[in-house]
This record gives sequence, C-alpha cells and structure tokens, in this order.
Amino acid sequence: MTEPVRIDVYSDVVCPWCYVGKRRLERALAVFGGPAQVVWRPFQLNPTMPKDGMDRTAYLEAKFGSLDAFRHLEEQVSAAGASEGIGFAFERIGRTANTFLAHRVIWLAEREGCQDAVVESLFRGYFEEGADIGAMPVLMELAERAGLARGRVSACLSGDEGTAEVQAEEAAGHRLGIRGVPYFVLAGAYGISGAQPVELFVAGLKRAEADQARRVAEHGR
Repeated sequence: MTEPVRIDVYSDVVCPWCYVGKRRLERALAVFGGPAQVVWRPFQLNPTMPKDGMDRTAYLEAKFGSLDAFRHLEEQVSAAGASEGIGFAFERIGRTANTFLAHRVIWLAEREGCQDAVVESLFRGYFEEGADIGAMPVLMELAERAGLARGRVSACLSGDEGTAEVQAEEAAGHRLGIRGVPYFVLAGAYGISGAQPVELFVAGLKRAEADQARRVAEHGR
C-alpha cells in the first residue's frame, strides 16, 4: 500500500489567500488521486494583535496606509476567490481578529479527527459571514458546525490546553524560514509558497510521492 503524502499547511484564518490556497490544494488532490494527509499548522500574520482584535477599518488603514490601497488587493483576491467558488464578503468583517484561540481550536480539531472541516468552517465564517473568530462563543459555534463538540472547545479554551503546542508548531514554521502564508510542505521535503496554480501543486505531489516511494524502497521506510 502506498504511504500517504503528508502535506503540512502553514496558514492563518484571517489570510484570504490561505482560503484560496485551500481550494486549489483540494482540486490538486482530486487530480493527483493518490493518498494524502493534510495537516494544518499555525502561522499568525498579526502576532501582536490585541486579544480582542482591532476595528477592521483602523487595521487596514494602519497596514496599508489607506483603504484605497487595500481596495486593489481586495479586487484581486475577490476575483481569485470567485474562480474557486469562494464568495468573499469583506464588507461584512467588522473586526480583524487575534487568531491564537482559533489556532488552538484547529490544533484540537486535529486530535478529534475533524481538522479540515473546522478550518473550512472558520474560513467560511470569517470571510463569507463576517464572524469575529477571535471570540470564544463564535469559535465554539463554528467548530460545532464542523462536528467538534461545543463543550470540548469550551474546556480547551477555558484552560491552557494546546497553548504550548501551537506556540511550538508556529516556532517550527519560523525555523523553516516561512515568512508568509499559505506555505505548503510536501512530505517534509518540498515547499510551495503561496496559493499557486493547481498544476504546480499536482507536480509537487507527484514528485513528493516518487521520492517517498524511492526512500521506502532504499531504506524500508
């Protein structure tokens, strides 16, 4: 039996290109057709964001200098999203969230066997519904939609479960030299930066699969 190709995706749930990258990876996996294991890893774009987040307009003005400067980027990502079936609704977003709690929920979801569904729910909630994904009640609702028990999320976030692990995973990404997301690590060996075209993902997956099979043949693992 062919060993699944592991794909570690470094991502942040307030990154629109990460949402686009998720869709393109999904399409690439359908074309690839081989076994694969996708694991979502944390990368905070705004690690110094206040815990309660920040007014969206104030954040954009501080980051881009003006809303007009952001509008051009917004048009680009909206067009890319539309081509992938994503209905970005940036006008619904009232606050830019601190995403550390969301990353802890994603960490928990991996252990509960529903990580991809939770990531999908968080992306959809934030970018299409304008949900404040920095707020515990919102995170519990979005996780519950994806099959993660509300009480389990509450227990996790009420304590420090997952805090050290998420910090360690994020630090590992920085040690890899990752400075922006999405960033995809295939079979622990090949990196793909950005929401690249499907064809590039497929080529990377085939290369990773071939190298993985060669290592197994040569070393028995």
